[in-house]
Amino acid sequence: MSVNIILQENVDGLGVIGDQITVKPGYARNFLVPKGLAIVTNERNVKEMEHQKRQLTRKLEKATKDAEAIKARVEKVVCEFTQRASEEGKLFGSVTSMDLEAKLQAAGLEIDRKKIQLAEPIKSLGEHLVNVKLDVGVVAELKVVVAAEEV
Repeated sequence: MSVNIILQENVDGLGVIGDQITVKPGYARNFLVPKGLAIVTNERNVKEMEHQKRQLTRKLEKATKDAEAIKARVEKVVCEFTQRASEEGKLFGSVTSMDLEAKLQAAGLEIDRKKIQLAEPIKSLGEHLVNVKLDVGVVAELKVVVAAEEV
């Protein structure tokens, strides 16, 4: 004997939100349903879950569209810095994600510095590409140009 349920949360080994699966009645009654991880499948619950899926899809499409628009704006920006550097092209300072955040704000973009994927500060002259992780998995490439300061 088994019970059909709809998952409300991702459950390791069972499935993801919205999956309709069959489990043993004790597992559903004693664990999944009381913890809010699943609901018993009936006509009303199935229709409600389908409605929620449609709403999530619309929200995801809107968020993706917004993120793509921000990505286009970020990729148009070139962050230029002039720093003191040695003969070999090594900077005496460095360019950090805070510096990049400030340049983006000056360009009219509100990007949190935690979204700027800079593994370590830039410490050399030249052009660098830095990934900026936006919402819903959209990643923009920010062009950073570091030039030597004239003495």
